[in-house]
Amino acid sequence: MASVFSKIIAREIPAFIVAEDENCIAFLDVNPISLGHVLVVPKLEVDNIFDLSSEDYLSLWLFTQQIAKALKICVPCKKVGVAVIGLEVPHAHIHLVPVNEVADINFSKPKLNFSKKDLEEMCKLISSNIKSRPSLQ
Repeated sequence: MASVFSKIIAREIPAFIVAEDENCIAFLDVNPISLGHVLVVPKLEVDNIFDLSSEDYLSLWLFTQQIAKALKICVPCKKVGVAVIGLEVPHAHIHLVPVNEVADINFSKPKLNFSKKDLEEMCKLISSNIKSRPSLQ
């Protein structure tokens, strides 16, 4: 059965898509722990990130780097935290979370709710700040 991320990739369910290329997609998390929380996902449906081929793995991280740099410009924070947990959805993915202290990347804390307008604005802001390989949209 297709994962929720595969359904987003196939445009079967909506998402606030920040960027996409032929191999990867980045979108705002629907259950964020901070404003600007982005998920970066390979389009290939693989449960474990370490089961990706070396080429796909490197492509995913290069794509992630571009998204993280744009996110850092858009959201005031000390760093963009990175987490690869993979328990929530059986599809490899990377969390990018703006952080100012370690506690900011605690996935046990209550999830935040933002208005559709706030999410649309954040999505557009991040997208407009991507300085990347020509293949990223």
